[in-house]
Amino acid sequence: MGALIPLVSIVIFLLLISTKQIDQYEKGLKFSFGKFTKIMEPGWRLVFPIIQSYKKVDIRTKAVDVPDQEGITKDNISVKLNAVIYYKVSNVQKAILEVEDFYYAVSQLAQTTMRNVAGQVELDQLLSSREEISKKIRETVDKVSDNWGIEVESVELKDITLPENMKRMIGAQAEAEREKRAVIIKSEGELGAAENMSKAAEILSHTQGALHLRTLQTLNEISGDPSSKVVIALPLEILRAFETIAGKK
Repeated sequence: MGALIPLVSIVIFLLLISTKQIDQYEKGLKFSFGKFTKIMEPGWRLVFPIIQSYKKVDIRTKAVDVPDQEGITKDNISVKLNAVIYYKVSNVQKAILEVEDFYYAVSQLAQTTMRNVAGQVELDQLLSSREEISKKIRETVDKVSDNWGIEVESVELKDITLPENMKRMIGAQAEAEREKRAVIIKSEGELGAAENMSKAAEILSHTQGALHLRTLQTLNEISGDPSSKVVIALPLEILRAFETIAGKK
């Protein structure tokens, strides 16, 4: 009986050091004599020392900030891009056995893909079609990383930085475009005003007494201000009447 107690103690000790916990957001890979044997689900699992080992993998979605990448667009404009890539491990066996460090591999792949995609589009498209560019980056990264057991959920372009001289050029172009629109709007307004004045003049010239009424209306409008100096221009009909009377005399 006395010899049994040390044996039981050794067994309990071995069980304690062999018990490993896999959390709910993790999965584990068990290796026996260095060879992959099974995937361990969340819970307490036995991994015997020396002959077995294990590796835990976090299967939650990860957000990785891809650092600034300098690329050259299709129209030879130098730009800097940075993005956030969201991905998760969909196959823990591939993530551990097929690539040395999938965290590092995904980051490097995203950086290379960003530079390549920037070189396939012109600057205007890069600035105006961020969603389309992000989708293209995601599809490329997801296709390659699928062999590593990685599922890319989305890629979001955060910033696109241009050289200072290019910023000034774009600003000047935008200012010129605003001035162009202002000139067009002003000319359209002047054209409309001229057309209305032409119609009004035609109506006044063909309506008897309309010109006199318009003159009286104008006098009434300007007489409200006592400081105004009024210069009365007599209608041509009155001047012609005077000419007729003078001729008769």
